[in-house]
Amino acid sequence: MRLKSVYQSLLKTYGQQQWWPADTPFEVMVGAILTQNTAWDNVERALDNLKKAKALSPDVIIETPNDKLARWLKPSGYFNIKADRLKQYCQWYVEHNYYDGLKYRHSLPLREMLLSVKGVGPETADDILLYAFNRKIFVIDAYTRRIFGRLGLIDKSSDYDELRMLFEEELKKETVNVFNEYHALIVMHAKQICKTRPDCEQCCLQMKCEQKGVV
Repeated sequence: MRLKSVYQSLLKTYGQQQWWPADTPFEVMVGAILTQNTAWDNVERALDNLKKAKALSPDVIIETPNDKLARWLKPSGYFNIKADRLKQYCQWYVEHNYYDGLKYRHSLPLREMLLSVKGVGPETADDILLYAFNRKIFVIDAYTRRIFGRLGLIDKSSDYDELRMLFEEELKKETVNVFNEYHALIVMHAKQICKTRPDCEQCCLQMKCEQKGVV
């Protein structure tokens, strides 16, 4: 019940976020890969480069030489690694007949398929499942560990899937839209208030927090 209460408090404070900022499911996938180890503003610049080059498609990405693709991805950091990982993802995506070949698969088998792609870890896979395939999968990121660890609702040392299943069990009766909004609200709150050095006086969750004022 506490997890639902936190969601309501965040939603009342920030309103609907309507994530993921993308025009197509494939753009969500590319963004999820590029956002590893960088800020979203940098990802947007890399995505803009792909759009300007008319290269935001799996077929074009596969056909593009790695050095050229890396130049487009440069704003996102680790661009040589990301060029290689993005191309491998696109090859996997095409081999499985694009979105239409994947959208009817059950969530957990699809998750395992995503995790089999080099460079796709649990958080990236779950971003793709939630925001591209609209599945009720809860994304666990560093912001989630920070906020809910401070609230005393989780053990921050728990492994990824243990925390994911904790959220999914409590929210199992909720819609995929709630899963979507909840993760987006967590990111917003962590960036605005519950930062590395938290602004507890402005926090809508301070009455629920066991560690308010503790860095």
